[in-house]
Amino acid sequence: MGKRGGSGHMKREAAPQFWPIHRKEFHWAMKPRPGAHPTEQCIPLALILREMLGYAKTRREAKQIISQGKVKVDGKVRKDDLHAAGLMDVISMTEIGRHFRILPSEKGLILHPIDGTEAEFKLCRIEDKTTMKNGHVQLGLHDGRTILIHVGDPQNPEEDIYGTLDTLKIKLDDQSILDHMKVAEGMFSVFTGGKNIGKYGEIISVENIGVKRRKSLVTIEDERGERYQTVLDYVFILGDEKSNISLPRQEAD
Repeated sequence: MGKRGGSGHMKREAAPQFWPIHRKEFHWAMKPRPGAHPTEQCIPLALILREMLGYAKTRREAKQIISQGKVKVDGKVRKDDLHAAGLMDVISMTEIGRHFRILPSEKGLILHPIDGTEAEFKLCRIEDKTTMKNGHVQLGLHDGRTILIHVGDPQNPEEDIYGTLDTLKIKLDDQSILDHMKVAEGMFSVFTGGKNIGKYGEIISVENIGVKRRKSLVTIEDERGERYQTVLDYVFILGDEKSNISLPRQEAD
């Protein structure tokens, strides 16, 4: 009888390059559970506690901490040590008052320390938009969650102001929308992929080069006046003129 289901483990050589693990010290690495974030763009909780934060020396210790409900992701207790945390997720350890947001950097995904006030909300990018039979609008976000926008008049949906690749600022405790940021010149954004991953600044131009919208060429300018480009698919809007979240210091090239 053949094997059913996917593999429950992975070789270290196949692990994402930004994971802070020794590639040749051991043969196997922990594999994140399937979830909202793809394997190459996430970090399992046990690895965050053991390698990135140093709160545990072994996976067994990390598993004990997590199983006791001491780690929250986006305000919810997660007891699975292989839970996949990804871009913009908020990691909280309320007992010791530590909070982190997962952000892109030139090395991949990193943990950026934040305060308790900033840990109350999250930024999510709209990846998919669907109009339901009753006229209401369903938004699919980058972290797997969905939000239903109730429309009063389906013939004149004034509430439908959202577009794909826009960003929503969401309050984590009740999932309410605090702010809506559209893709436009003058907006503050960060690159989440490509050779300029982790660069952030004000959008100078968005050029449609005659292909799909996600392939439009976006140029940003940072606080030093340096300019960087990537495709729109790698652009994450953070705010209007300035970022809604704190960011790591941007190093010069």
